[in-house]
Amino acid sequence: MYAILDIETTGGKYNEEGITEIAIHRFDGHEVVDQFISLVNPEKKIQPFVVNLTGINNKMLRTAPKFHEVAKRIVEITQDSVLVAHNAQFDYRILRTEFRRLGYNYERKTLCTVDLSKKLIPEAESHSLGKLVRSLGIAVSDRHRANGDALATMKLFKLLLAKDVDKSIVKDIIRTESTGELSQRQLDIVESLPSETGVYYMHNKDGEIIFLGKSNNIKKRVNQHFTKDGPRARKLQKETKKVTFEKTGSELVAVLKEYQELKRNKPIFSQSNHHRLFSHALYQHTVEDGYLVLEIGKVDSRKTPVLTFSSFQSAQHFLNRIKDEFQLCPKRIGLFREQGHCPDYEGQTCLGACIEEEGAPSYNFRVQQALDRYSLNNKNVVLVDKGRETGEYSAFLIKKGQFKGQGFYELNHQINNLHILESLITPMRADANVHYLIESHLRKKRNLKILELNT
Repeated sequence: MYAILDIETTGGKYNEEGITEIAIHRFDGHEVVDQFISLVNPEKKIQPFVVNLTGINNKMLRTAPKFHEVAKRIVEITQDSVLVAHNAQFDYRILRTEFRRLGYNYERKTLCTVDLSKKLIPEAESHSLGKLVRSLGIAVSDRHRANGDALATMKLFKLLLAKDVDKSIVKDIIRTESTGELSQRQLDIVESLPSETGVYYMHNKDGEIIFLGKSNNIKKRVNQHFTKDGPRARKLQKETKKVTFEKTGSELVAVLKEYQELKRNKPIFSQSNHHRLFSHALYQHTVEDGYLVLEIGKVDSRKTPVLTFSSFQSAQHFLNRIKDEFQLCPKRIGLFREQGHCPDYEGQTCLGACIEEEGAPSYNFRVQQALDRYSLNNKNVVLVDKGRETGEYSAFLIKKGQFKGQGFYELNHQINNLHILESLITPMRADANVHYLIESHLRKKRNLKILELNT
């Protein structure tokens, strides 16, 4: 649990500042579950430069509650959570100073989004909150007011969590937590999980990831792990002390994250995914009469495939699909090998390419249309799918046929501006398996939008 925090102060000498406004959003890593926003009467004058910066003046604060009146609420909303702030050292110092004046020792773990962004977005020109969120295309209102800056920090933190492919943020937090056995541990774990699409991580007492997987229903899948029988399953159940998760919204995001993070983290209870995920490929060539011909074959490193498949049957099913969708000739795509015209010619679903009644240019055009629809070769596009919440979308960047990475966005200008889009994207190392996963998903799901990239 996180408490996203921002504080505005009076300014003045070190450790003599007073709080003028505070905003705290209790954030479970996915959504806000509680919030507290309030002006605070600091019982001292505000420095003129602070008034100009924030717009908060002494008159506004005359009837505002004093710190001792809001202190209990602050303790409650930040209980059992990690304080997250941009320049967390400052906000945490101010809070501890105010509580010390009340005779209370206030202690919480902290995370600084300045430090995290320097690690995870090192290419940013500036890591100040305003310039950083602007460069990422994150919408911000009420800058230099506590709630405006807290909301900007939360959006930034969500992006940083997505970019943290090593899960170092979560692992570091879990390491510092109690490693004792939880009462009704497995029941509590399952109850805390969502019935949504995403990737889940099973951690041992040291916070290390010992198993990870994807699912369209995280709660149901983890429950299956805890109820499964067998020596290996029982060992996983015994060693799992916590389960964290990352909602993806998009099934494709979950598929790619699972593949990438299995390679990166190598959990001891997960199967290795170093093997090739596909066995067959679709190849194309032009025959003497000028027609484009498609044929299925086993993967051959000496040839360049158009598309890859998990089996011969999967490739054959795809050819039958594009045959009907684009009126292709079964004979020209290897589905019919007898002499004479193909069987579809009599039903007029083949236009006669098999007997050269339809010319090669017209036929080849439709073949190319079919391949362009399902292949990423040489494309500059963005694939768009649903996001983790209403109003959010996932984006997959493809440049020159190569997958570059994935990210989330809310506003159209974030995807229409290539510089902003590339800032939002979490880079992913693309190999043949990754392209197979994306293209096979395109074949199965038709709800992905494909947008041409303005390079």
